Amino acid sequence: MNEQQFDKHLHINTVGEQYGFPKLAHYHRYEPTPYRGLEQLFAAYQMPDNPVFIDMGCGKGRVPIYVHHKFHIPTIGIEMDAGFYTEAEENKRSYLQKMRAHAPIKFIHTIAESYEIKSRDNVFFFFNPFSIHIFRTVIHNIWKSYEQRMRDIHIILYYPPYDYLQFLHHGTPFELLHEVHLENETNINERLCVFELKKA
Repeated sequence: MNEQQFDKHLHINTVGEQYGFPKLAHYHRYEPTPYRGLEQLFAAYQMPDNPVFIDMGCGKGRVPIYVHHKFHIPTIGIEMDAGFYTEAEENKRSYLQKMRAHAPIKFIHTIAESYEIKSRDNVFFFFNPFSIHIFRTVIHNIWKSYEQRMRDIHIILYYPPYDYLQFLHHGTPFELLHEVHLENETNINERLCVFELKKA
């Protein structure tokens, strides 16, 4: 399926031109994660036990809805832009109406560094949503949560920036678990990297 067909299948609207620029300098312009990348990721990678999936910078809600549809697990989208947050909520309503069921999908309107990491949160997805400064803060918050309740935690990076990779490799105990290079792509950055923090 192409992007439009995936959206239609999920009964959501996340395709098309993305408007506006972030009001905060350290946040990047929103771009939806390609479905083909998600398909390739989950064909090669398995989430930890009892996953709770967090999308940091979820935009219109594509990834949390897709992940819930595929795995029927709790998903949470964090979004700072009020317009995208509203569209994500509308997409959730449309998706749930199609599924005719209640689903543990939640969208939160806040900046990523203000989200309080819960003790069950264990899979975190990033599509280059903000600067390395904010990324460090979010990873620090995840680490503090890990110290309070040790568990297997995964960090998924799509199109990972070099400074994100350097920080995880050299500044944290996270270790590279999987690397998925997207098919039919010549740009080496078109990949997904999964880092893991194992329960001690």
